[in-house]
Amino acid sequence: MAVESYSFELHGTVDEVAGRAIIRFDEQSSAQLPSRGQVAVDTEIKGEPTTLVIEPDGRRGHWLPLPASLRGSVKSGDPVSLPASVSKVWPEVEVPEDLSDALKQADDLADTWTSLTPMARWEWVRWVGATKNEQTRERRVEVSISKLRDGKRRPCCFDLSSCTDPEVAKSGKLIE
Repeated sequence: MAVESYSFELHGTVDEVAGRAIIRFDEQSSAQLPSRGQVAVDTEIKGEPTTLVIEPDGRRGHWLPLPASLRGSVKSGDPVSLPASVSKVWPEVEVPEDLSDALKQADDLADTWTSLTPMARWEWVRWVGATKNEQTRERRVEVSISKLRDGKRRPCCFDLSSCTDPEVAKSGKLIE
C-alpha cells in the first residue's frame, strides 16, 4: 500500500530514558503521522537529507532515538524541530546477529526474506527484539524461521503501536 507523502514539521523535546537520549514528539506532531505504529520520514538534519523511522510510544505518540548527528549539540530538555515528509521508501532494517545467523542457516528462506517488504522485515526484527528475556528471544528467532517457512510474511499477534524497545519500554509503553 503506497503512502501519500506530505510535508509537516515535527516538534519534540530531547529526553533521557534509561540512559539513552531520545526525542519525544508532542501530541500534535504524532497526530500528523499516518500511523500509530512506526513511520518512515524523510527529513534534513544539519543540512543533510536522511530517512528515519519514528517509533511508537505505546500511548498513541511517537519518539525517536536521538540521531548521532545531533549528539553534542542538544541536551535533555532542549526543543527539537524537524521538517519532515512521510517517506515513500522504507529504509532497510539492521537485522540483529541472532536472527541474521538463523536466516543464513535457513538457506531455503533466502528468497522469502528478500521478497518481504522492508516494513515487514522491520516487524520481524521488532518482534524478535521486543523482550529482555534471552530464552524468549531465542524462541522468537526459532518461531520466526518456522513461520517464514509456513509462508507467513509478518509476525502474528503483535501490537504495532506498542513501544518494543525493551531498553526504554515497560509493558509496551515508553518509560515516562
